[in-house]
Amino acid sequence: METTAKVKMKTNKGDMIIALYGNEAPITVKNFLDYVENGFYTNVIFHRVIPNFVIQGGGFEPKMVEKSNKKAPIKLEIAPIIKHEKYVLSMARTQVRDSATSQFFICLGRVTHLDNQYAAFGKVIEGEEVVDEIAKVRTKTVGFHQDVPSEDMIILSAEII
Repeated sequence: METTAKVKMKTNKGDMIIALYGNEAPITVKNFLDYVENGFYTNVIFHRVIPNFVIQGGGFEPKMVEKSNKKAPIKLEIAPIIKHEKYVLSMARTQVRDSATSQFFICLGRVTHLDNQYAAFGKVIEGEEVVDEIAKVRTKTVGFHQDVPSEDMIILSAEII
């Protein structure tokens, strides 16, 4: 797969570089890059951490305040060549297939049951240790949200490089 864009995501645990596969998932990559360009991912958190599964972010600010100004949901775009393996980036969604907006997750291992169900569109290619550090954080329940980090795992900024 050819990288069509890269994003540097700065977090309070360190920086990571994400390669995006726009040839395989053009709708999904454009959506993600639009959020990056508009500064949407500044000061949002990884709000869900499930060991050996995923870390999820892109929808809440610190203290689990839902971020507003999301764009309309996009069509689910499956790229069968991109498997949900360790460090792969994919769009989060509800039970409705075409419901992804700003939230994404990074796989913490091979998660075969997500293949052909969720829109994988990139991979962390530098700073994998940052993903691993976030994955180690203790979690708690906040309201009806489970697996919330006990300390905020903050995305300070995201920029196209």
